[in-house]
Amino acid sequence: MAGLLVLSAICVACSVSYSFNGASINYDETKTIQIADFPIRAAYVWAPMKVLFNDELKDMFTNHTKLRQVKRNGDLQLEGEITQYQQRNKGVSSEGYSVQTELSMTVNVRFVNTVHHEQDFEQQFTATSNYDSSQSLNSVQEQLVTEMVKNIVEQIYNATVANW
Repeated sequence: MAGLLVLSAICVACSVSYSFNGASINYDETKTIQIADFPIRAAYVWAPMKVLFNDELKDMFTNHTKLRQVKRNGDLQLEGEITQYQQRNKGVSSEGYSVQTELSMTVNVRFVNTVHHEQDFEQQFTATSNYDSSQSLNSVQEQLVTEMVKNIVEQIYNATVANW
């Protein structure tokens, strides 16, 4: 019985919050996040990608953490740019024609943790999607970009607040 009481006291004393979404944030130290809009700096552009990415990134932190989003001086700070958006032939038929095309997106991220600067980083995150070359990019672009944005946002979330 005494062991159970000690174990309960230890669990109550922990101030780091672990949740099923993978976030490990000490909400006593870290209360706010500042997320700048990420502009597109890629040579090839699909305009809706900027809004799609920025909304998805902000929604991820709103929906999966207790952090309050602020315009400046956040305990956590995210900024960066979409640096690459391109397509290339992925597979070629025996006749020499492209049969599969790969679409890729890369985002450069600068992360500052004002509470624990040892966690600061600048890193690139990339996602790719393939589609059949018989389809036009216009017909699959929205779906593929949405998938890539979700993938990159999850990578950023995991790198910033899921410190496993």
